[in-house]
Amino acid sequence: MKLLRYGPRGHEKPGAVDADGTIRDLSSLVDDIAGDTLTPDALDRLRGQDLSTLPAVDTDVRIGPCVGNVGKFICIGLNYSDHAAETGAEVPPEPVIFNKWTSAICGPNDDVEIPRDSKKTDWEVELGVIIGRGGRYIEPEAAMDHVAGYCVVNDVSEREFQLERSGTWDKGKGCDTFGPIGPWLVTRDEIADPQQLDMWLSVDGKTYQNGNTSTMVYEVAYLVSYLSRFMSLQPGDIISTGTPPGVGAGQSPQVFLRAGQHIRLGIEGLGEQSQHTVNA
Repeated sequence: MKLLRYGPRGHEKPGAVDADGTIRDLSSLVDDIAGDTLTPDALDRLRGQDLSTLPAVDTDVRIGPCVGNVGKFICIGLNYSDHAAETGAEVPPEPVIFNKWTSAICGPNDDVEIPRDSKKTDWEVELGVIIGRGGRYIEPEAAMDHVAGYCVVNDVSEREFQLERSGTWDKGKGCDTFGPIGPWLVTRDEIADPQQLDMWLSVDGKTYQNGNTSTMVYEVAYLVSYLSRFMSLQPGDIISTGTPPGVGAGQSPQVFLRAGQHIRLGIEGLGEQSQHTVNA
């Protein structure tokens, strides 16, 4: 299934994409695409519904973040060997963990705001993993049973805030609009292998990132298990799993975003995002 949320910011309704590509309103079945709606039993109930009997949604509706009421937005740094190489960093001996604040979350096609005093706002196309079954100390062989599905994430990052202003990476990762997610949450059964997905990102028509999840250092199952050693994972939590090479900071000379630009990005089977940059 392709699940989504649509409507005005802060008032999104739950929806799904039917076999013909039409968005159908799920409001009569669930309150939101969030929390307990993402558990295995709840998803099985939705799979049993005939979506064609539900109201169709206008094609020009705003698409919101594909998950609501997110508890944790956990990110993994330097998780692609070729991205680590372009930044001159060593492949980490364990996953690098940081957070995006949930206030950074926005829709896949919403404007991305360049923060005040920003000098180095950058882009990162990433595979997002949405937790469906909560747990702690999850064994690696059981980890995928805890995944509800996947989505596209743009891990927008301000490199000066992140790396040059002292403190942790979080400072440059969690600004408002720095976490576009969606357009859809694609349930796990629809993706045969999350480690074989092409991904790309362009700015103003120029392709900068063109990679594949096969070059992840730490794969999805390992990350779910690893993270559960340090925190409980809960339905609706998002794990953003790192980016392939081609970020602005990796260019020579470096290239960073400014207001008035257009970002497009996508992942095979998970849809595309389209954002314009504006000044905050």
